[in-house]
Amino acid sequence: MLLEGQSGPISIEEILDNTNNAVIAVNPQGQIIYANRAVYNILQIADRDLVGQSITTYFPGTGLLRVFENGIAELGQQMTINNIVLLSNRTPIYVQGELVGAVAVFQDITVLQNLIDNLVIEHEKTKQLQRTLEVVLNTAYDGLIVTNDKGIVTMTNQAFANFFNKFPADMIGKHIMDVYQNPKFTDVLETGQPVHGYIHDLNGHEIIASRIPITQDGKIVGALGKVVFKDVDELYALTKRVNSLRSELDYYKKTVLEKNFSALELLKGKNPHMISLVQTALRVAKSGSTVLLRGESGTGKELFAQLLHSESLNRHGPFIKVNCAAVPENLLESELFGYEDGAFTGARKGGKIGKFELADGGTLFLDEIGDMEIAMQVKLLRVIQEREIERLGSNKPRKINVRLIAATNRDLETMIREKQFREDLYYRLNVVALTIPPLRERIDDLEALIETFIKKFNLQFAQSVTGVTDETKSVLMKYRWPGNVRELENIIERAFNMLDGTEIQLKHLPNYLQILAGHEARPFSGGSLDSILSAVEKQALIYALDAAHGNKVQAAKSLGLSRAGLYKKLVKHNLH
Repeated sequence: MLLEGQSGPISIEEILDNTNNAVIAVNPQGQIIYANRAVYNILQIADRDLVGQSITTYFPGTGLLRVFENGIAELGQQMTINNIVLLSNRTPIYVQGELVGAVAVFQDITVLQNLIDNLVIEHEKTKQLQRTLEVVLNTAYDGLIVTNDKGIVTMTNQAFANFFNKFPADMIGKHIMDVYQNPKFTDVLETGQPVHGYIHDLNGHEIIASRIPITQDGKIVGALGKVVFKDVDELYALTKRVNSLRSELDYYKKTVLEKNFSALELLKGKNPHMISLVQTALRVAKSGSTVLLRGESGTGKELFAQLLHSESLNRHGPFIKVNCAAVPENLLESELFGYEDGAFTGARKGGKIGKFELADGGTLFLDEIGDMEIAMQVKLLRVIQEREIERLGSNKPRKINVRLIAATNRDLETMIREKQFREDLYYRLNVVALTIPPLRERIDDLEALIETFIKKFNLQFAQSVTGVTDETKSVLMKYRWPGNVRELENIIERAFNMLDGTEIQLKHLPNYLQILAGHEARPFSGGSLDSILSAVEKQALIYALDAAHGNKVQAAKSLGLSRAGLYKKLVKHNLH
C-alpha cells in the first residue's frame, strides 16, 4: 500500500521505520516476518536480516507466541532488553477469520521507569523519615502538639494523648479547643510571642509547658505546644539534683585546690626543727619504710603522710586514709580488710574491698593508731609481718604491696606499760619516728603559714586579701594554739567569711581571740543562746586540749566525756 506525499508515494514500511515504537510481526511458527528500524535499535544490531529467524532468539520470554495459543491480545506487558525497559502490546493477526500471525508493539519506558523507581525510593525514604519522626516525637518529648494557623491539630504524640487517655489519631484534624480548653495556647497564634516554662493544668495534671509560634516567610503558620515537665514535682526533683551536682562540683574544686597546695608548701617555714624534720621526711620517703608520725592533734601529721607518699616510689598509687578513732571497733576490721558476699548479716551483696586492698601499690595512712583496740592490733601486726590480708568470710590470703604510715597523739610508751598497746606492734610501726612539734613551739613559722592559708583561700573564695593587720598578727603570735596548724587554718577560713575589706582585722577573729586582745568587754553579747553555748563549748574544748597537751583521752576525762563523745564535739567545732 502506498500513500501519496508531496515528493511522491510513501510506503507503509517507511512510515513504520520512522516511528519511535518498535514493531515486530511473526507467523504461527514463530518466525519473524517483519521488524522496523526501532527493533534493530533496541537489539543494537546493524544488519537488517531478522526476517525468517526465530523470535525467541532475540526476544526470549517475549510471550508473543502465547497469542497463538489462545488468540487473545496481551496488553501492557513489561520486559527488559539491553537495559531498556519496554512496555508491549501483543495482538493476533486475523485474515478472513484465520489466525495467520501476531504483532508486538514495544514502547521504551526506561526514563519513565527510572522516574517511577526514584519516586518509590523517595516515597520509602519519606515513610522511613516519618516513622523515625514518630519514634522521636514519642520518645524525646513528654508531650507535644502542633496546630496550623486555624488552630487545627496537625501533629501530636502519644505522650500528649496519654493526658486524655486517647491516641494521636483521635486528636489530629480537630480544633485545639475541641481537644482541650487552653486559651493560652491559642494566644500564640495571635501574638506571635513564645512563652516558656509556664505552669498549666492539663486535664488534671499540673505541668510545665512552652508554647512557640511557627513562622514561615515572616507569617505565623501554626503553633507548637511542648510539655517540658509532665509533673511539677519532676522540676523540684531536677532542681534538687542540680544542687547536688553543684555541691559535688564544689567538692571536686576544693579537692583540686588542695592538690594545688602541696604538703611541702603547707609545711614550709623557717623554724630549724621543722626544716630538719621536712628534710628527714623527704629522705625517708624514698625508702618505703614504715613511718610513725607523732604529735599533738592538728600539728600536720596528715600533711607529713601526704608528703611521704608524694615523694615515694609509690607516688603514682593511691593514698588511702583511715581514722582508727572514728570507725567503731566492730566495723574497723571489715573497713581495713574487706569482706566476702554473705560474710555477716547486713553485708553488702558482692562483698567489699578493704582499705588495704584499695591502697595496694600506694600508701595506707592509719591515723589515731593509738585508739585501736588490742584485738585489732593483733590482726594488723600479722598483716605487717606477712604482707597479706584475708577478707572477712574468706580463707584465701591476698598479697598486698602497701607503704604503711601511722600517726598518733597518744603516749604509746605509757600505753604499752598499761597493756593498752602491743609492744611488738609498736616496734613494727616505729621503724622511723617523726615527732612533729606543736605550733606554739614553732611560732616563728606562724607568719609563713598565715600567708600560705591566705593564698589558698584567696583562690577558693575568689578574693584578694593582702594579709592581716599588725594588731591581728600580734594577737595570733601571743596565742598558745592548742589546736595547732588546723586551728590556725580554721581561723583564717572563718575570717574570709567575715571579711569586708582586703585585710583580716581583729574583729574578724573568733571571740576567744578578741578576749585575749582585751577588745571584747562582753564576749558573748549580740548572739542567740545556742550560739553563745556553742562558743563556750568550743572554748572549753580548746582549753581542755591545751591543758592536756593535745592528749584527747585526758581532755575527755577532764570534761567528763567519753572518747567518742569528745571526738564528735571536736568534729562539730572543726577541732579534730
